[in-house]
Amino acid sequence: MVEGVGTKKKLATMGIFALCFGYFASYVPFSMLTKMATRGLFAGMDGVGFTGFEIQPIAIFAGLVAMYLFITIKGWWKYATQWKLGGLSLPRPRWFTFISGLCTAGQIITTIMAYTFGGVSIVFAMLLMRGGVLAMAPVVDLIVKKRKRKIYWPSWVAALLSFGALIVAFAGKAGTAMTLVCAIDIAIYLFGYFFRLFIMSNFAKSSDESERLRYFTEEQTIAMPSLLLAMFFIALFGIDAGRATVPGQLWYGFTAAISTGYFWHLAIMGVFSTGTGLFGTLIYLDRRENTFTVPANRSSSIIAGVIATYALSFFYGQRMPSTYQLIGVALILAAIVFLAYRAMIEKRQKVTAQVAEKCSETEVSTQRNTSTAAIKMQPVTEAE
Repeated sequence: MVEGVGTKKKLATMGIFALCFGYFASYVPFSMLTKMATRGLFAGMDGVGFTGFEIQPIAIFAGLVAMYLFITIKGWWKYATQWKLGGLSLPRPRWFTFISGLCTAGQIITTIMAYTFGGVSIVFAMLLMRGGVLAMAPVVDLIVKKRKRKIYWPSWVAALLSFGALIVAFAGKAGTAMTLVCAIDIAIYLFGYFFRLFIMSNFAKSSDESERLRYFTEEQTIAMPSLLLAMFFIALFGIDAGRATVPGQLWYGFTAAISTGYFWHLAIMGVFSTGTGLFGTLIYLDRRENTFTVPANRSSSIIAGVIATYALSFFYGQRMPSTYQLIGVALILAAIVFLAYRAMIEKRQKVTAQVAEKCSETEVSTQRNTSTAAIKMQPVTEAE
């Protein structure tokens, strides 16, 4: 019994590192495929790719199918709040998971769009988005009232190093390549993230696994379906508008893009995008403070972005990361060291507590056995 509990706790301690690896493994192909689709790097494109809006419908639909299939296979629908419709019991969100789902929808589309802007590299876009979220993590921890969390010093150092990576990214020439549309895209991304982290911290970051899975499942009932419906509604205004307009590009994505021969390329991109959403959200839902979980999440994606950039440069002749961007990545790697130190300290404290608890139980059991033996050894006198 004790061994089983210990094994479960050990797996829980290692869980966040496994989630970070899953996030990293999903982000490399996702960011690469996005750039390849919009730069025209796939075979037969000859440098003429899709726009950022044209790839959205197929990618979001494929991601929705992948996410719902995963939740169904794992049996997580049972954790969601249920409502009755005739003889059916269907999952539904609560008010805060509904808002969080809308924020997630905004993050999905803005993340994909961020990698489609010309002149903005994967690494630079990632440093902006990740650095912004890193900067807000301790702020969220400090203003949350319902479930207050202590921020440990390794988490503070990791957050400061990550914020330094953001400053270094702007010091390079890549910062001058930002357009107004790109800046608005990243601002919407960060705006949605702030409210999502705030809601998670108040209602979902817990040691109770069922509570975390309930939040995750309810959030996913809103995120991609609402985004897909919103895009389709906008696309209806582009039926006769042509590809020069945003509605026209979305309509092209819902219709003509399917028969271009690149359907599966965009669908696979959407599946990997869902992988980043899955692993990334589960990292955020870890019970520890945002100043720990956010750098853990962001660091994984930035390293993935560097690898994707080098791969695109090696195989397709794309631009290499700048010195400033690599310095930013080095700061992120330093942040990971402090996060790992924090995790090691926490793990050691848990092991020490488990050993102390086990020793205490053994001591009580020994005392009980000694007392029983002493009673049995007492002489029995016959009554006169």
